[in-house]
Amino acid sequence: MRKISIFGATGSIGQNTIDLIRRDPDAYDVVALTGGANIARLAADAIALKADIAVTAYENRLADLRAALTGSGVKAAAGQNALIEAAARPADWVMSAIVGAAGLAPGMEALKQGATLALANKESLVCAGALLLDTAKRHGACILPVDSEHSAVFQGLVGEDIDSVERIIITASGGAFRDWPLDRLNEATLAQASSHPNWDMGQRITIDSASMFNKAMEVIETHEYFGVSPSQIEVLVHPESMVHALVGFRDGALMAHLGAPDMRHAIGYALHWPERRHLPVARLDLAKIGQLNFQTPDPARFPALGLAYHVMARGGMMGAVFNAAKERALDHFIASRIGFLDMATIVEQVLEDFEGSSSLIDAAMTLDNVSKIDQLARQQADVAMTKRTG
Repeated sequence: MRKISIFGATGSIGQNTIDLIRRDPDAYDVVALTGGANIARLAADAIALKADIAVTAYENRLADLRAALTGSGVKAAAGQNALIEAAARPADWVMSAIVGAAGLAPGMEALKQGATLALANKESLVCAGALLLDTAKRHGACILPVDSEHSAVFQGLVGEDIDSVERIIITASGGAFRDWPLDRLNEATLAQASSHPNWDMGQRITIDSASMFNKAMEVIETHEYFGVSPSQIEVLVHPESMVHALVGFRDGALMAHLGAPDMRHAIGYALHWPERRHLPVARLDLAKIGQLNFQTPDPARFPALGLAYHVMARGGMMGAVFNAAKERALDHFIASRIGFLDMATIVEQVLEDFEGSSSLIDAAMTLDNVSKIDQLARQQADVAMTKRTG
């Protein structure tokens, strides 16, 4: 019986992971489930899966969690330290699906225990890719990608030499506004940005998809995880969301990974790796689909992509600056303080503010230094927002 933990259990990735676990409950011993403010969901899943411990990120919700777990035998805990302690509990496989930079420290702790880390928290690689990969290597741990694009690339590379790869193409749906006139984008409302045409995801990642910040993060992830140069990474808008990525080799061949837009495919691949097992996902009928479409992304519509390539060219801990500024700009958009296009403008301004700060950006990549950069960049994003709105 495999010991597993799920960090971010109440989000869309966590719930899809739990769906797969529940289909074969005798195969898994659930160690820890963590979540945020959805205490009822966290407690119900922890009880159903007989987890050892359930942790909410919010310390002020500990009493609520304890009450919801009364009589179940599941231990309750709360706060960042409790998340780290839960990650330190021995487990064979850990799902890292906490949204944002907050997922980095628990993921690092799990790697220190030698666990297989199923990585859905893209911020970890963007903020501290070198540190994460080095930690895994030093502790004999394994990182498996769970983003659908990176899982697709990973699968396309099975049995292949990375040195034979000429290019990696990741696809993007184009989000909610892919067909909008460019001059209307800054009028986009929160409700409109929170609706995705293909995927069922949380609000933040859905908005990031509409702005293409999600894809910008995935470009940086591809660079960090697979070790390819930025010039080898391409993005194509693919409205159907059925081709998740393509790997191009030096002999001119392209290997494409196709599948229904269902995150249980990538989650299930990571859960069962290196085996392939049956998954409850739709099978594609290509004759019925008829055609698949691809477009080059418009840099004016999606400025986040250009910012990602700038981040990779600068190197150091600029990824942590990018992510922090992006997260804070998103906060401001959700709070209706700024317009949709203002998010990219704020992130660009913060990157410019940090451009020459070599003592910060080029310092040793440690968890403390990444955290310091993260906080400073968030503060600068707030300053940029204030200047933007007057």
